[in-house]
Amino acid sequence: MKKVMMMAFVLMAYTMTVAAKSDALKAITKSKVYAEASQLLQTNLAQLADNAEKAEAYNHLVDLAMASVQEKEKAGDMTGLCDDLCLAIENTFECDKYDRMPDAKGVVKPKFADKNAQRLWDKRKYLLNVGDDFRQKEDAKNAMKYWTPYLETFESPIFRNNEMISKVITLEQETIDQVALLACYLTYQLKEKNNVIKYAEIAKKNDKYKEDAFKLQIGAMLMDLKTKEDSLNCLNQLKQMYEADPENDVVFENLNNMYDGMKDKAAQNAFIDGHLAKYPNSYIAMAAKGFVAIGENNADEAAKWLRKATEVKADNAVIWTYLGICLNVIAANSEDVAAGQKVYDEAIAAFDKAKELDPNKTTNWGYNRYQAYYGRYGENDPKTKAAEADIR
Repeated sequence: MKKVMMMAFVLMAYTMTVAAKSDALKAITKSKVYAEASQLLQTNLAQLADNAEKAEAYNHLVDLAMASVQEKEKAGDMTGLCDDLCLAIENTFECDKYDRMPDAKGVVKPKFADKNAQRLWDKRKYLLNVGDDFRQKEDAKNAMKYWTPYLETFESPIFRNNEMISKVITLEQETIDQVALLACYLTYQLKEKNNVIKYAEIAKKNDKYKEDAFKLQIGAMLMDLKTKEDSLNCLNQLKQMYEADPENDVVFENLNNMYDGMKDKAAQNAFIDGHLAKYPNSYIAMAAKGFVAIGENNADEAAKWLRKATEVKADNAVIWTYLGICLNVIAANSEDVAAGQKVYDEAIAAFDKAKELDPNKTTNWGYNRYQAYYGRYGENDPKTKAAEADIR
Protein backbone atom coordinates (compact mmCIF):
# COMPACT_ATOMS: atom_id res chain seq x y z
CA MET A 1 0.00 0.00 0.00
CA LYS A 2 2.84 2.34 0.77
CA LYS A 3 4.33 1.80 -2.67
CA VAL A 4 1.02 2.56 -4.33
CA MET A 5 0.60 5.72 -2.29
CA MET A 6 4.14 6.84 -3.14
CA MET A 7 3.52 6.27 -6.87
CA ALA A 8 0.29 8.19 -6.62
CA PHE A 9 2.08 11.05 -4.91
CA VAL A 10 4.76 11.16 -7.62
CA LEU A 11 2.14 11.06 -10.36
CA MET A 12 0.19 13.87 -8.67
CA ALA A 13 3.36 15.97 -8.39
CA TYR A 14 4.14 15.40 -12.06
CA THR A 15 0.60 16.31 -13.05
CA MET A 16 0.82 19.49 -11.01
CA THR A 17 4.10 20.41 -12.75
CA VAL A 18 2.61 19.90 -16.20
CA ALA A 19 -0.49 21.81 -15.24
CA ALA A 20 1.60 24.72 -14.05
CA LYS A 21 1.90 26.20 -17.55
CA SER A 22 0.58 29.71 -17.62
CA ASP A 23 -2.55 30.66 -19.53
CA ALA A 24 -0.41 33.00 -21.66
CA LEU A 25 1.83 30.14 -22.82
CA LYS A 26 -1.17 27.92 -23.50
CA ALA A 27 -2.73 30.59 -25.69
CA ILE A 28 0.49 31.10 -27.66
CA THR A 29 1.23 27.42 -28.25
CA LYS A 30 -2.41 26.74 -29.14
CA SER A 31 -2.23 29.16 -32.07
CA LYS A 32 -1.33 27.58 -35.42
CA VAL A 33 -0.94 30.86 -37.31
CA TYR A 34 2.46 32.57 -37.08
CA ALA A 35 1.21 36.17 -37.13
CA GLU A 36 -1.36 35.47 -34.41
CA ALA A 37 1.09 33.54 -32.22
CA SER A 38 3.73 36.24 -32.62
CA GLN A 39 1.27 38.95 -31.60
CA LEU A 40 0.15 36.94 -28.59
CA LEU A 41 3.75 36.45 -27.51
CA GLN A 42 4.63 40.12 -27.81
CA THR A 43 1.49 41.14 -25.93
CA ASN A 44 1.84 38.55 -23.18
CA LEU A 45 5.60 38.20 -22.80
CA ALA A 46 5.53 39.67 -19.29
CA GLN A 47 2.76 37.24 -18.27
CA LEU A 48 4.85 34.15 -19.09
CA ALA A 49 5.85 32.42 -15.87
CA ASP A 50 9.61 32.21 -16.34
CA ASN A 51 12.49 31.99 -18.80
CA ALA A 52 11.61 28.39 -19.65
CA GLU A 53 8.13 29.46 -20.77
CA LYS A 54 9.57 32.31 -22.82
CA ALA A 55 11.95 29.89 -24.54
CA GLU A 56 9.07 27.52 -25.26
CA ALA A 57 6.92 30.33 -26.64
CA TYR A 58 9.63 31.50 -29.02
CA ASN A 59 10.32 27.91 -30.03
CA HIS A 60 6.66 27.62 -31.01
CA LEU A 61 7.19 30.54 -33.39
CA VAL A 62 10.18 28.68 -34.84
CA ASP A 63 7.95 25.63 -35.36
CA LEU A 64 5.34 27.69 -37.21
CA ALA A 65 7.90 29.50 -39.36
CA MET A 66 9.64 26.25 -40.30
CA ALA A 67 6.33 24.64 -41.22
CA SER A 68 5.78 27.53 -43.64
CA VAL A 69 9.35 27.12 -44.95
CA GLN A 70 8.58 23.53 -45.87
CA GLU A 71 5.37 24.47 -47.63
CA LYS A 72 7.06 27.18 -49.69
CA GLU A 73 9.99 24.91 -50.50
CA LYS A 74 7.55 22.46 -52.08
CA ALA A 75 5.87 25.32 -53.97
CA GLY A 76 9.22 26.69 -55.23
CA ASP A 77 8.65 30.09 -53.61
CA MET A 78 12.26 30.85 -52.76
CA THR A 79 11.79 34.45 -51.65
CA GLY A 80 8.82 33.59 -49.48
CA LEU A 81 10.74 30.65 -48.08
CA CYS A 82 13.62 32.93 -47.14
CA ASP A 83 11.30 35.43 -45.51
CA ASP A 84 9.97 32.66 -43.27
CA LEU A 85 13.48 31.33 -42.70
CA CYS A 86 14.56 34.77 -41.48
CA LEU A 87 11.69 34.69 -38.98
CA ALA A 88 12.69 31.21 -37.87
CA ILE A 89 16.28 32.30 -37.28
CA GLU A 90 15.23 35.49 -35.48
CA ASN A 91 13.02 33.52 -33.12
CA THR A 92 15.66 30.83 -32.66
CA PHE A 93 18.00 33.48 -31.31
CA GLU A 94 15.29 34.76 -28.95
CA CYS A 95 14.43 31.23 -27.88
CA ASP A 96 18.09 30.48 -27.18
CA LYS A 97 18.50 33.68 -25.17
CA TYR A 98 15.93 32.51 -22.64
CA ASP A 99 16.78 28.82 -23.00
CA ARG A 100 20.30 29.50 -21.71
CA MET A 101 19.19 31.45 -18.67
CA PRO A 102 19.44 29.65 -15.29
CA ASP A 103 16.32 28.00 -13.91
CA ALA A 104 15.08 28.44 -10.34
CA LYS A 105 17.91 26.24 -9.10
CA GLY A 106 20.54 28.17 -11.05
CA VAL A 107 21.01 25.35 -13.56
CA VAL A 108 21.32 25.99 -17.31
CA LYS A 109 19.78 23.23 -19.40
CA PRO A 110 19.19 24.33 -23.00
CA LYS A 111 16.23 22.41 -24.35
CA PHE A 112 15.82 23.63 -27.92
CA ALA A 113 19.30 24.57 -29.23
CA ASP A 114 20.29 21.31 -30.93
CA LYS A 115 16.92 20.75 -32.54
CA ASN A 116 16.79 24.27 -33.96
CA ALA A 117 20.41 24.20 -35.11
CA GLN A 118 19.92 20.97 -37.03
CA ARG A 119 16.70 21.96 -38.78
CA LEU A 120 17.98 25.40 -39.77
CA TRP A 121 21.54 24.67 -40.83
CA ASP A 122 20.96 23.12 -44.25
CA LYS A 123 18.16 25.55 -45.12
CA ARG A 124 20.57 28.49 -44.84
CA LYS A 125 21.76 27.90 -48.40
CA TYR A 126 18.53 29.47 -49.62
CA LEU A 127 19.43 32.72 -47.86
CA LEU A 128 22.80 32.68 -49.57
CA ASN A 129 21.32 32.21 -53.04
CA VAL A 130 18.40 34.62 -52.76
CA GLY A 131 20.64 37.27 -51.20
CA ASP A 132 23.05 36.93 -54.11
CA ASP A 133 20.18 37.34 -56.59
CA PHE A 134 19.41 40.71 -55.05
CA ARG A 135 23.11 41.65 -54.98
CA GLN A 136 23.35 41.03 -58.71
CA LYS A 137 20.29 43.27 -59.16
CA GLU A 138 22.24 45.95 -57.21
CA ASP A 139 19.64 45.87 -54.45
CA ALA A 140 21.96 46.11 -51.45
CA LYS A 141 19.19 46.45 -48.88
CA ASN A 142 17.41 43.24 -49.83
CA ALA A 143 20.67 41.36 -50.36
CA MET A 144 21.61 42.14 -46.76
CA LYS A 145 18.11 41.24 -45.57
CA TYR A 146 18.96 37.63 -46.36
CA TRP A 147 22.73 37.61 -45.92
CA THR A 148 22.60 39.07 -42.42
CA PRO A 149 20.88 36.04 -40.82
CA TYR A 150 23.06 33.74 -42.96
CA LEU A 151 26.22 35.26 -41.50
CA GLU A 152 24.77 35.51 -38.00
CA THR A 153 23.94 31.81 -37.88
CA PHE A 154 27.51 30.96 -38.81
CA GLU A 155 28.83 33.04 -35.92
CA SER A 156 26.22 31.94 -33.39
CA PRO A 157 27.13 29.48 -30.60
CA ILE A 158 23.80 27.76 -31.23
CA PHE A 159 25.36 26.28 -34.34
CA ARG A 160 29.04 26.25 -33.41
CA ASN A 161 28.32 24.32 -30.21
CA ASN A 162 26.28 21.70 -32.01
CA GLU A 163 28.36 18.53 -32.24
CA MET A 164 27.20 17.55 -35.71
CA ILE A 165 27.49 21.03 -37.23
CA SER A 166 30.85 21.79 -35.61
CA LYS A 167 32.35 18.94 -37.65
CA VAL A 168 31.32 20.46 -40.99
CA ILE A 169 31.27 24.18 -40.24
CA THR A 170 34.84 24.74 -41.43
CA LEU A 171 33.89 23.46 -44.88
CA GLU A 172 31.79 26.59 -45.29
CA GLN A 173 34.45 29.03 -44.07
CA GLU A 174 35.61 30.10 -47.53
CA THR A 175 32.05 30.89 -48.60
CA ILE A 176 31.41 32.79 -45.37
CA ASP A 177 34.58 34.85 -45.84
CA GLN A 178 33.60 35.77 -49.39
CA VAL A 179 30.04 36.67 -48.41
CA ALA A 180 31.37 38.71 -45.49
CA LEU A 181 33.57 40.74 -47.86
CA LEU A 182 30.66 41.31 -50.24
CA ALA A 183 28.56 42.29 -47.23
CA CYS A 184 31.22 44.89 -46.40
CA TYR A 185 30.78 46.44 -49.85
CA LEU A 186 26.98 46.38 -49.61
CA THR A 187 26.78 47.85 -46.11
CA TYR A 188 29.35 50.45 -47.13
CA GLN A 189 26.98 51.48 -49.92
CA LEU A 190 24.19 51.64 -47.37
CA LYS A 191 26.43 53.73 -45.07
CA GLU A 192 25.98 51.24 -42.24
CA LYS A 193 29.27 51.94 -40.50
CA ASN A 194 29.00 49.39 -37.69
CA ASN A 195 27.99 46.58 -40.03
CA VAL A 196 30.88 47.27 -42.39
CA ILE A 197 33.26 46.98 -39.44
CA LYS A 198 31.52 43.83 -38.17
CA TYR A 199 31.72 41.98 -41.48
CA ALA A 200 35.27 43.18 -42.12
CA GLU A 201 36.31 41.45 -38.89
CA ILE A 202 35.21 38.17 -40.48
CA ALA A 203 36.59 38.76 -43.99
CA LYS A 204 40.01 40.06 -43.00
CA LYS A 205 40.91 36.74 -41.35
CA ASN A 206 41.17 35.33 -44.88
CA ASP A 207 44.43 36.34 -46.57
CA LYS A 208 42.67 36.60 -49.96
CA TYR A 209 40.22 39.21 -48.69
CA LYS A 210 42.31 40.84 -45.97
CA GLU A 211 43.46 43.94 -47.86
CA ASP A 212 40.03 44.81 -49.23
CA ALA A 213 38.39 44.14 -45.87
CA PHE A 214 40.81 46.47 -44.10
CA LYS A 215 40.21 49.19 -46.70
CA LEU A 216 36.45 48.96 -46.25
CA GLN A 217 36.70 48.80 -42.46
CA ILE A 218 38.89 51.87 -42.32
CA GLY A 219 36.71 53.61 -44.88
CA ALA A 220 33.75 53.02 -42.57
CA MET A 221 35.73 54.35 -39.61
CA LEU A 222 36.37 57.52 -41.58
CA MET A 223 32.67 58.04 -42.32
CA ASP A 224 31.13 61.21 -40.92
CA LEU A 225 34.10 62.60 -39.00
CA LYS A 226 32.43 65.87 -38.05
CA THR A 227 34.35 67.01 -34.99
CA LYS A 228 37.91 67.01 -33.73
CA GLU A 229 36.86 64.45 -31.14
CA ASP A 230 35.60 62.18 -33.93
CA SER A 231 38.97 62.47 -35.66
CA LEU A 232 40.90 61.76 -32.46
CA ASN A 233 38.78 58.69 -31.75
CA CYS A 234 39.39 57.42 -35.27
CA LEU A 235 43.10 58.16 -34.93
CA ASN A 236 43.28 56.13 -31.72
CA GLN A 237 41.46 53.23 -33.36
CA LEU A 238 43.95 53.29 -36.23
CA LYS A 239 46.83 53.34 -33.75
CA GLN A 240 45.43 50.23 -32.09
CA MET A 241 45.10 48.52 -35.47
CA TYR A 242 48.67 49.48 -36.32
CA GLU A 243 49.99 48.13 -33.01
CA ALA A 244 48.16 44.86 -33.64
CA ASP A 245 49.38 44.56 -37.25
CA PRO A 246 52.32 46.97 -37.87
CA GLU A 247 53.24 45.45 -41.24
CA ASN A 248 49.78 46.05 -42.69
CA ASP A 249 50.28 48.63 -45.47
CA VAL A 250 46.60 49.59 -45.56
CA VAL A 251 46.64 50.49 -41.87
CA PHE A 252 49.96 52.32 -42.19
CA GLU A 253 48.74 54.36 -45.15
CA ASN A 254 45.52 55.43 -43.47
CA LEU A 255 47.17 56.28 -40.17
CA ASN A 256 49.74 58.36 -42.06
CA ASN A 257 46.95 60.08 -44.00
CA MET A 258 45.14 60.76 -40.73
CA TYR A 259 48.17 62.53 -39.29
CA ASP A 260 48.53 64.45 -42.55
CA GLY A 261 44.86 65.48 -42.58
CA MET A 262 45.10 66.68 -38.99
CA LYS A 263 48.22 68.74 -39.92
CA ASP A 264 50.21 67.07 -37.15
CA LYS A 265 53.55 67.04 -38.97
CA ALA A 266 55.60 66.23 -35.87
CA ALA A 267 53.53 63.14 -35.10
CA GLN A 268 53.47 62.15 -38.76
CA ASN A 269 57.26 62.33 -39.11
CA ALA A 270 57.78 60.48 -35.83
CA PHE A 271 55.38 57.77 -36.99
CA ILE A 272 57.08 57.31 -40.38
CA ASP A 273 60.59 57.42 -38.90
CA GLY A 274 59.62 54.92 -36.21
CA HIS A 275 58.25 52.57 -38.84
CA LEU A 276 61.39 52.87 -40.97
CA ALA A 277 63.53 52.16 -37.92
CA LYS A 278 61.74 48.83 -37.52
CA TYR A 279 61.24 48.12 -41.23
CA PRO A 280 64.04 49.89 -43.14
CA ASN A 281 62.93 48.42 -46.48
CA SER A 282 59.29 49.45 -46.11
CA TYR A 283 58.19 50.66 -49.53
CA ILE A 284 55.12 52.47 -48.28
CA ALA A 285 57.07 54.29 -45.55
CA MET A 286 59.73 55.42 -48.03
CA ALA A 287 57.03 56.72 -50.34
CA ALA A 288 55.32 58.49 -47.43
CA LYS A 289 58.62 60.08 -46.44
CA GLY A 290 58.98 61.33 -50.01
CA PHE A 291 55.51 62.84 -50.13
CA VAL A 292 56.01 64.59 -46.80
CA ALA A 293 59.12 66.20 -48.29
CA ILE A 294 57.14 67.22 -51.38
CA GLY A 295 54.66 68.96 -49.10
CA GLU A 296 57.58 70.84 -47.58
CA ASN A 297 58.87 71.82 -51.06
CA ASN A 298 62.07 69.88 -50.45
CA ALA A 299 62.71 68.33 -53.86
CA ASP A 300 66.10 66.86 -52.94
CA GLU A 301 64.78 65.04 -49.89
CA ALA A 302 61.67 63.92 -51.75
CA ALA A 303 63.69 62.54 -54.67
CA LYS A 304 65.97 60.69 -52.27
CA TRP A 305 63.11 58.78 -50.64
CA LEU A 306 61.06 58.24 -53.80
CA ARG A 307 64.17 56.86 -55.49
CA LYS A 308 64.62 54.45 -52.57
CA ALA A 309 60.99 53.41 -52.92
CA THR A 310 61.38 52.57 -56.61
CA GLU A 311 64.39 50.41 -55.76
CA VAL A 312 62.19 48.31 -53.49
CA LYS A 313 59.11 48.23 -55.72
CA ALA A 314 59.27 49.40 -59.32
CA ASP A 315 55.68 48.98 -60.52
CA ASN A 316 53.95 52.13 -59.27
CA ALA A 317 53.45 54.81 -61.93
CA VAL A 318 52.52 57.43 -59.33
CA ILE A 319 55.86 57.12 -57.55
CA TRP A 320 57.80 57.27 -60.82
CA THR A 321 55.83 60.34 -61.89
CA TYR A 322 56.47 62.26 -58.68
CA LEU A 323 60.11 61.20 -58.68
CA GLY A 324 60.35 62.67 -62.18
CA ILE A 325 58.66 65.90 -61.05
CA CYS A 326 61.13 66.29 -58.17
CA LEU A 327 64.07 65.63 -60.49
CA ASN A 328 62.72 68.23 -62.93
CA VAL A 329 62.79 70.81 -60.16
CA ILE A 330 66.32 69.83 -59.11
CA ALA A 331 67.57 69.97 -62.71
CA ALA A 332 65.91 73.31 -63.43
CA ASN A 333 67.45 74.85 -60.30
CA SER A 334 70.93 73.46 -60.87
CA GLU A 335 73.60 76.09 -61.45
CA ASP A 336 75.88 73.46 -62.97
CA VAL A 337 74.60 72.87 -66.53
CA ALA A 338 76.28 69.49 -66.95
CA ALA A 339 74.98 68.30 -63.60
CA GLY A 340 71.51 69.59 -64.46
CA GLN A 341 71.52 67.72 -67.77
CA LYS A 342 72.39 64.52 -65.93
CA VAL A 343 69.46 65.02 -63.56
CA TYR A 344 67.15 65.67 -66.52
CA ASP A 345 68.26 62.31 -67.91
CA GLU A 346 67.23 60.66 -64.67
CA ALA A 347 63.90 62.53 -64.72
CA ILE A 348 63.25 61.39 -68.30
CA ALA A 349 63.99 57.79 -67.30
CA ALA A 350 61.50 58.10 -64.45
CA PHE A 351 58.80 59.55 -66.71
CA ASP A 352 59.47 56.93 -69.37
CA LYS A 353 58.92 54.26 -66.71
CA ALA A 354 55.66 55.96 -65.68
CA LYS A 355 54.60 55.99 -69.34
CA GLU A 356 55.33 52.29 -69.62
CA LEU A 357 53.31 51.47 -66.51
CA ASP A 358 50.50 53.94 -67.20
CA PRO A 359 49.93 54.31 -70.96
CA ASN A 360 46.56 55.99 -70.34
CA LYS A 361 48.22 58.88 -68.46
CA THR A 362 46.05 58.59 -65.34
CA THR A 363 49.04 59.84 -63.32
CA ASN A 364 49.49 62.92 -65.53
CA TRP A 365 53.06 62.16 -66.50
CA GLY A 366 52.52 63.61 -70.00
CA TYR A 367 53.16 67.32 -69.48
CA ASN A 368 55.82 66.79 -66.84
CA ARG A 369 57.67 64.39 -69.14
CA TYR A 370 57.55 66.98 -71.92
CA GLN A 371 59.09 69.54 -69.53
CA ALA A 372 61.96 67.16 -68.82
CA TYR A 373 62.64 66.65 -72.55
CA TYR A 374 62.32 70.39 -73.14
CA GLY A 375 64.84 71.14 -70.41
CA ARG A 376 67.24 68.46 -71.63
CA TYR A 377 67.05 68.82 -75.42
CA GLY A 378 65.37 72.17 -76.11
CA GLU A 379 62.15 73.05 -77.86
CA ASN A 380 62.89 71.90 -81.39
CA ASP A 381 64.55 68.55 -80.82
CA PRO A 382 62.58 65.62 -82.33
CA LYS A 383 62.60 63.91 -78.94
CA THR A 384 60.95 66.96 -77.38
CA LYS A 385 58.39 67.09 -80.18
CA ALA A 386 57.59 63.42 -79.65
CA ALA A 387 57.16 64.05 -75.90
CA GLU A 388 54.86 66.97 -76.70
CA ALA A 389 52.78 64.71 -78.92
CA ASP A 390 52.45 62.27 -76.02
CA ILE A 391 50.62 64.92 -74.02
CA ARG A 392 47.63 64.67 -76.32
